[in-house]
Amino acid sequence: MELEAILAISMFVVAIGALLAGYPVALTLGGVALIFALIGIATGVFPDTFLKAFPSRIEGSSIMQSQTLVAVPLFVIMGVILERSRVAEDLLGIASRLLGKMRGGLGIAVVLVGTLLAASTGIVGATVITMTLIALPSMLRQGYDPRLATGTIAASGTLGQIIPPSIVLILLADAISNAASQAALRSGGGSAVVSVGDLFAGALIPGLILVALYLLWIAIMAVFRPASCPPAEVIEGTAPLTFRDVALGLGAPLALIVAVLGSILGGVAPPTEAAAIGAGSAEPPDAGDAGRPCRHPPDHRAAEHARPAHRFGWP
Repeated sequence: MELEAILAISMFVVAIGALLAGYPVALTLGGVALIFALIGIATGVFPDTFLKAFPSRIEGSSIMQSQTLVAVPLFVIMGVILERSRVAEDLLGIASRLLGKMRGGLGIAVVLVGTLLAASTGIVGATVITMTLIALPSMLRQGYDPRLATGTIAASGTLGQIIPPSIVLILLADAISNAASQAALRSGGGSAVVSVGDLFAGALIPGLILVALYLLWIAIMAVFRPASCPPAEVIEGTAPLTFRDVALGLGAPLALIVAVLGSILGGVAPPTEAAAIGAGSAEPPDAGDAGRPCRHPPDHRAAEHARPAHRFGWP
């Protein structure tokens, strides 16, 4: 095996090991890339011209001047605020009370809540952790097949990769724009720009089709394997769900989705301004209000428990 292949495989193994050990993703990816780049330069495998061009690529090229990438931290802030507000708990509570009496209703509720969270946060990690900590114990307690429960949560929690406003789509739009501009300049044409709004519009229908397929699969399991997704048990003394409860629980996420995606797809605002609208709308007017996000303090134990190192029993 050639040295290039050995370095590539080793870099992949070290990166995966560091992520499973619980190191931050940003530091892991950047640190592993830099370390193996230096090893490649020392062994003569990797030319140092690429590393020397990195500062100019960051400061003097399109990265620091990209208006598209400005939307990324704003969408991250919006997602973190919603995650801290425990909006997933409210959504799951309402959806499970609406659909829990039907067979497979809790699984359908998890998929629908995952869709709403994907369309309002765009962050996958926080969604998966939140759904796992909240929905998985409830599904297992109701007698769901562990394979169906974990698969439903994993599938619905990663919908944020494709359903707008996906951060991956924003980064993809920037990468495609740079590649298209370079190709156009080589051929003698002008620079090409790939709009984030076009990518959002193109990914919306496939994302909804994927959601429909998830719901169809749960419905099929409810018909042909009813023991894997039994209906939820009715708890006596539970107050009936009112229209006001549904409106308060679903109103904020739906309004945020309409404000962000509607402004982008309708051409009212570019992604950067729409992200600013989302980040500002997610923050409550009064931090001491009984609403979100300060109603619940951040659960650091839950985040610690969700670390891969904790699950593997490592320190």
